[in-house]
Amino acid sequence: MPLGELFDEPTDTRQELMGATYCALCEHGYAELTIQRISDQFPKSKSLLYHHYDSKDELLVEFLSFVLEHLESTIPEDDDEPLEALESLLDHLLPTDPSAEQQQFIRAIVELRAQAASTPAYQTQFTRSTECIQNRLVAIINRGQNQGVFRPLEADQLAAFVVATIDGAMIQQATTDSTHTHSRVRKVRTELETCLEARLIRSDTEATE
Repeated sequence: MPLGELFDEPTDTRQELMGATYCALCEHGYAELTIQRISDQFPKSKSLLYHHYDSKDELLVEFLSFVLEHLESTIPEDDDEPLEALESLLDHLLPTDPSAEQQQFIRAIVELRAQAASTPAYQTQFTRSTECIQNRLVAIINRGQNQGVFRPLEADQLAAFVVATIDGAMIQQATTDSTHTHSRVRKVRTELETCLEARLIRSDTEATE
């Protein structure tokens, strides 16, 4: 489910607040975001927003937790064949042709990620999300090794490399001229897949040894 659709039919006040934050963040970016601009997107009483949150950063930490929980919950399950599971995960984390909404959201997340350098509460949320993704990669790699599909190697090390590569591609996508962004992301994805194939997949000769 695209993130925007998550807020189309909110089921409670928290979801309405998170939807208002999402719209305001995408429209104004972190630097220009204010509680007032978030409240302008909130359909209920503005006093309700101020009652729950004292500052923009307090609300954004809650929003970040909400969004990362959603993203983690939509990570494809790893019960497919290891190669298919790995491909599905890469499609989820590093799409080569992101929609306009995905691009907009990536920019917003990168802006928030920049604040993690000086805001421990943001850092905690991004650390949790990174560990979730890395653990899923490790599980896929380990399963492939157990089935004899993947070579024996340090799964943690390779997973850390994959996550760092994806993070770098997202930052580049959000902070460079969009004219050639898709081309660059596709090149990164292609090279990442080439690297994983060379490092991970056992040849027919190795499989019979």
